Amino acid sequence: MENINTWGLWLRHALELLATVAFTLSGVMVAARSRLDAVGVYAVAFVAAFGGGTLRDLLLDQRPFFWVRHVEYLWGVLALSTAAMLFMRQRHFEPTEKVIQIPDAIGLGLFTAVGVDVAMEAGMPALVAVLMGVVTPVFGGVLRDIVCNEIPTAFRDHRPYALCAFAGGWVYLGLEALGSPEWATLTATVAITAGLRLLALWRDWRLPLWQVEH
Repeated sequence: MENINTWGLWLRHALELLATVAFTLSGVMVAARSRLDAVGVYAVAFVAAFGGGTLRDLLLDQRPFFWVRHVEYLWGVLALSTAAMLFMRQRHFEPTEKVIQIPDAIGLGLFTAVGVDVAMEAGMPALVAVLMGVVTPVFGGVLRDIVCNEIPTAFRDHRPYALCAFAGGWVYLGLEALGSPEWATLTATVAITAGLRLLALWRDWRLPLWQVEH
């Protein structure tokens, strides 16, 4: 049992690390588009990478925060942001901004799985766990865009984003209820959440707008 728990913690740590990389890159891209200086780039990268997970830990009363427990995340964000500023040039910007949708979708799936897993380990009810799976990936992007004085992409893009995380959270709970191994549950949650987001981008699915009569 101890080996299983150790494996599960290692897998969650790996997923969280990969998701942090993905959202760091998205933060750097938004900061570059907003023409921020180096301090601004670092700040936006940190907010994008850690904002959602920090809110999750606050709501679940988890201390210390996940990025305090794993200081290598901080070094990774610093190194990745620095490398991007040194090597990314204007001629690389447009294609990179389009390609970033892929790691962003993967990051959505990764953080969704981690968020639900952390909440379930803390003994939260099913709906709360699913909402933690939504908050963890979505809130970092919301903060990122607000800091850059933009309407959050998750609210104005109209292509399903938070909804994909919400669906992925229920996939996690369903597989867990069926007795699926933790690695399979986490992997399936990542794949389905990210897959739904990529499919929405590919097919240009859009949520209906709220039409208000004047």
